[in-house]
Amino acid sequence: MKITSILPALPLALLSSMSFAQTIDVEVTNLTHGLQFTPLLISAHTDASKLFEVGTEANAALEALAETGSYGLLDAAKLTDTVNDLGQAGVFLAPGDTRMVTNLDTGSNDVLSIVSMLLPTNDGFMGLNSWSIPEAAGTYTVYVNAYDAGTEANNEIIGGDDVNIPGDPGGLGGTGATGVTTTENNDSVHIHRGSIGDTLETAGVSDLNSRVHRWLNPVAKVVVTVK
Repeated sequence: MKITSILPALPLALLSSMSFAQTIDVEVTNLTHGLQFTPLLISAHTDASKLFEVGTEANAALEALAETGSYGLLDAAKLTDTVNDLGQAGVFLAPGDTRMVTNLDTGSNDVLSIVSMLLPTNDGFMGLNSWSIPEAAGTYTVYVNAYDAGTEANNEIIGGDDVNIPGDPGGLGGTGATGVTTTENNDSVHIHRGSIGDTLETAGVSDLNSRVHRWLNPVAKVVVTVK
């Protein structure tokens, strides 16, 4: 399945009972030098369901997110009693910037997940996976890695085809690349190896600029305040 839009479709937020009843603030900071995060999906849900699972093949919903930034298939019906907060459609989190969500009522949910596509990548995403929300009030900091969905070859070519990177919001990439690869050895969700890139603006193997688009994990800092 290939989806061309990189703008998320807004799901319904289903509020659940108040048995767990935690109210939290969530602050997400982009730690990278040159990557942009698509609008974040911040989801409080039960541990019975997960947005993704490392070492397994991505489902259609995660594939759509990782390749296009679309949350259309990650709607609340896919999880149990979720409380979801999405960033404003079309507004990306730039390097060094922070997004703050305040007074998120988690209802009966006890874990927190946060996902966002990394641009420009083929199928890379930032993912906090089913982090247990503490019961005690306080401030908690988590550093988050970038993952590869394993659904698309990391050819590092921007635009022009469904198998390529859908866009470069920062406008720092090049054109005319021949492609880094046409295959991937690992088709399960795994830690992203990062971008190779090159320094050629209109040629070379990659449209990514190795001076700005390369990164090392972690790619995000998440600060959760339990009230």
